[in-house]
Amino acid sequence: QVQLVESGGGLVQAGGSLRLSCAASGRTFSSYAMGWFRQAPGKEREFVSASISSGSSTYYVDSVKGRFTISRDNAKNTVYLQMNSLKPEDTAVYYCAAYNTGYYIGRPSYWGQGTQVTVSS
Repeated sequence: QVQLVESGGGLVQAGGSLRLSCAASGRTFSSYAMGWFRQAPGKEREFVSASISSGSSTYYVDSVKGRFTISRDNAKNTVYLQMNSLKPEDTAVYYCAAYNTGYYIGRPSYWGQGTQVTVSS
């Protein structure tokens, strides 16, 4: 079992930055891939970014490439999402997720409770 707790969401103006954090507990953090997803009002949850267990390979949805950066500190059992040049369309609840393997294949097995990000125009 893995417990995930996100933090760092908030209200920011367009063009601003936020850094989300997700603290994990319950299993060896360095053994599984981590991801970030988001869900805007009235829309389905969508994939944003993921990192393999070592952090040496990452992946991003096209809409955030060049603006968002996922990173992880395996010593602190924490994954981050640095979000720069934020746009109003980035407004959503952001969820941290853990996969059951070292690679981001298939659907995550564990989810955090979500943190709200609101970008004003």
